[in-house]
Amino acid sequence: MTGKKKISLPAKLINGGIAGLVGVTCVFPIDLAKTRLQNQQGQGVYSGMRDCLVKTIRSEGFFGMYRGAAVNLTLVTPEKAIKLAANDFFRQLLTQDGKKLTLVREMLAGCGAGTCQVVVTSPMEMLKIQLQDAGRLAAHQQKALRQDGPAASTSHPPPGQPHASGSTAASQRPSAALIARDLLRTQGLAGLYKGLGATLLRDVPFSIIYFPLFANINELGQKQHEEKASFLHSFMSGCVAGSVAAVAVTPLDVLKTRIQTLKKGLGEDTYNGIIDCARKVWIHEGPAAFMKGAGCRALVIAPLFGIAQGVYFIGIGEYILGFFQ
Repeated sequence: MTGKKKISLPAKLINGGIAGLVGVTCVFPIDLAKTRLQNQQGQGVYSGMRDCLVKTIRSEGFFGMYRGAAVNLTLVTPEKAIKLAANDFFRQLLTQDGKKLTLVREMLAGCGAGTCQVVVTSPMEMLKIQLQDAGRLAAHQQKALRQDGPAASTSHPPPGQPHASGSTAASQRPSAALIARDLLRTQGLAGLYKGLGATLLRDVPFSIIYFPLFANINELGQKQHEEKASFLHSFMSGCVAGSVAAVAVTPLDVLKTRIQTLKKGLGEDTYNGIIDCARKVWIHEGPAAFMKGAGCRALVIAPLFGIAQGVYFIGIGEYILGFFQ
């Protein structure tokens, strides 16, 4: 990956796309649970990941666990392709005379990859979060109505954040196309990129941690500098590096999720930027709230990046391109 061999960008893009599709398909229900747990404020609807998945299946059916998956499956191909290919590009750019990259240069390459990917990641996350959280909002509203009676139905959300309550919310099935159209009509392209700063704040540190850690762990499985590690070693390297980086940036992921969530439940805080969000979470929920969904996030990222790096190092893209040449 860091040697003298010239990078085949089309092959890397294919590898990243295939890896992203396979990984997301496997772990999406856990990602949904992570989003719902992170958005809970106070006494929430779910007590944990398992409780969230069980209640989701009961109220929304099996495919309720895959709400928002279409957006992810559509955009994860360019996202993972950009992330992985950009890291390779920057690593080659920063390599001097075939020498092993220093840790600082590895971190710079990761920083470049994380910065490049947010072009796709930010709108993808924006749309996905609304779809994933819709079921939690419906359950939250119904719970509030049962506790507070008819008066709760007269409560109004903050200005600019319309939200149906009770059975109306439960019956609604928002779509990514509808959300995107409304955002573009009311806020322009900036609407789809709400939370861009928070996304950068999460993804750049993640990549700075992940890519150097993965490269060094994966190198242990390479008998020679130019030789690829085995699939199993690359998979496990991706899992370990992914889980470490995922847990490390979980507080930033909580802030990003809260900021990008457009609709809030009754009595839930709204936020005006990263600092305001961090302050309110700290005051109203305590420091432990910044680690909400950390276990889910590790369970999502570990296999996702394990699969991604395994496929990436197998070189399926190179094989496909070679077949047509």
